Amino acid sequence: MTNAFAHSQTEFEDDAFDLDMDYVRAEPGAVAAFPAPDAAPAPREPLQFTPPETLPATAAALAPVAAHPAAPAVVQHGADAFNPVGEMIAHAGAALAPMAADVAVPRIAIHVFAERQDTLASAERAGQDRRLSRATTQVRVGGVPAAVETYRHEPTPPLVIVESTADPMTLLGQIDSLAEVCDAGTKVVVIAAVNDILLYRELMRRGVSEYLVAPVQPLQLIAAIGGLFADPAQPFVGRTIAFVGARGGAGSSSVAHNTAYAMSERIGANTVIVDYDLPFGTAGLDFNQDPLNGVADALSQPDRLDPTLLDRMMVRCTDKLSLFAAPATLDADWDVSPEAFEEVTTQIRGTAPFVVLDLPHLWSGWMRRGLIAADEVVVVATPDLASLRNSKNMIDLIKQGRPNDAPPRLVLNQVGVPGRPEIPAKDFGAALGVHPSLIIPFEPKVFGAAANNGQMILDLNGKSKAAESFQTLAQIVSRRELPQLTGPKGAKPQGRSIFGSLFKKKG
Repeated sequence: MTNAFAHSQTEFEDDAFDLDMDYVRAEPGAVAAFPAPDAAPAPREPLQFTPPETLPATAAALAPVAAHPAAPAVVQHGADAFNPVGEMIAHAGAALAPMAADVAVPRIAIHVFAERQDTLASAERAGQDRRLSRATTQVRVGGVPAAVETYRHEPTPPLVIVESTADPMTLLGQIDSLAEVCDAGTKVVVIAAVNDILLYRELMRRGVSEYLVAPVQPLQLIAAIGGLFADPAQPFVGRTIAFVGARGGAGSSSVAHNTAYAMSERIGANTVIVDYDLPFGTAGLDFNQDPLNGVADALSQPDRLDPTLLDRMMVRCTDKLSLFAAPATLDADWDVSPEAFEEVTTQIRGTAPFVVLDLPHLWSGWMRRGLIAADEVVVVATPDLASLRNSKNMIDLIKQGRPNDAPPRLVLNQVGVPGRPEIPAKDFGAALGVHPSLIIPFEPKVFGAAANNGQMILDLNGKSKAAESFQTLAQIVSRRELPQLTGPKGAKPQGRSIFGSLFKKKG
């Protein structure tokens, strides 16, 4: 029989820990016989499983599996029945969940055949996740037998996820039947009810791509799928942090630029700022750079982008901070398709660990998709009624489109304007159901001087309350701590005025 989804066995073979020995069929209660160390090696035969009266399981897997009403009863088989690989798989969810934020699943079809109700719910929720937005997910009931019957009459997709609550020997027979009807190149993920080292190794030898133990969570499924389709030529995919203002004048761009600068200069992380406000973007002014058409050129030819071209389009502000500046002109209508914005953002994510998206205060199809697709969203608001209403609409929509992610972060800016009635931060957060992550005080002299000089707050007055706020926000969104000893800041040349480049005559 030809295994349609078999892959190379070299990555799974380990002579020092090779457990594929003569694990023969035995009577219940009998001990499996292994050959003596000095005995002549017997001819290698397929591994045979003997299902005992009670399946062995680790204590870590026992509690979550047995607690679920749909799960079969699993009992610890003997006091010494420790399963190291099972223990590893049981804790895989905790390790893989944070990795789900970095996955990039291509445009593929994914078929899920589940048996348990909680697996069906997790698969449905994973299919609606932003990380699988480009993939087409179908969730069906019936497990491995239903998959075998389905693919007798239709071709298999690139990825098939099947669940089985059967014993190990029955499961292996089902996988063999599935292999007979699978097309070449199909990847198969198996969700089993029990973690067993021998079952794990035999499934890997038969070409299964991944082995999970029920119950599975949506992020665990997403991380497993992303790991199967990771591009080895791309060592990492940067996290996107989208900043958006609840209303015009909330200071979202200033918060985004200063936070990105703090991430690069105080935390030491390579960061890229992308100014998507094409007609009125201020990133070039804030960093005292000549306006370029970097973002506009990239959006006009997204299919031609490569690392070399992207590097030419970016302006390097410091050693660790690069800028995709907006053209900031009204010469064009800037009517760009949502697909172009998505493709450009995807390409830029491969250039740095952190990509800060400075989004304009408007509403369109690409804005909606950009907010939902971002790894983290920061809503910048002022403590007034208009910001409260708009923030609630944004946060509710983002929560609905990102069911497996944390809610957006709320930043209250320009707090403490003299003589202006304000909504207290506590009441503002209570109305939204989101506690403010940061409150930035109103410091007009500091912000005004920085804007007019083309400087960041950290360079102009690193001891101000606003500078401390941006360093705090940089730690929050990057999930990194400030180093104890910071290196020298990448100072920008201050020998020319920003007004020279702003009002320079066009050639």
